Amino acid sequence: MERVLLTGLMKLELPVRPICICDGGFVSWNGDTYRADDEDFGIIVGFQALTEGTGDEAPAGVLQMAPPSTAAAALLSTPGYQGARLRLWVAEIHEITGTVIGEPDLMADWQVDSTRLRIGRGTRILEIGCVTRGQRLMLNNDGNALSSAYHRALHPGEAGLDNATGLTTDVAWGTASRPRGTASA
Repeated sequence: MERVLLTGLMKLELPVRPICICDGGFVSWNGDTYRADDEDFGIIVGFQALTEGTGDEAPAGVLQMAPPSTAAAALLSTPGYQGARLRLWVAEIHEITGTVIGEPDLMADWQVDSTRLRIGRGTRILEIGCVTRGQRLMLNNDGNALSSAYHRALHPGEAGLDNATGLTTDVAWGTASRPRGTASA
């Protein structure tokens, strides 16, 4: 009886080079070699479940990586990497030859949206927030966005938002704030 192994493949297509990671050993597929870790950017430590979007929200998920240094985490958080394509597959591997059997199943085709570095005692986790590539269909380009890339588009060379990390609430510039409290009639 022939046994088949399953592996997860991740490809993050950064402007400088792709990051190709699998969940153990190494796998060659489609011209790329997927390894258990990336020498510059570390390993994948987890995923947060994909959440479904409703109304004008797109589905989103979070990829968690353990970069080898804070500098590597900062590099992965480069504003120019926002929008980079990230794909996840599940592949069947022939146990003896180590080759991919057939075509891997595409599980996610996302784009990088935001990053958040979480540092604890002996840990460094970079959470990479991702949204579906279809979210671009929902963009109207009305108003301003609170992102370093948009800020630099308006003010070339101004790096005021580059170090604005760990924000938990997105606030659009120039919008009225939500009413606070209750009104009585």
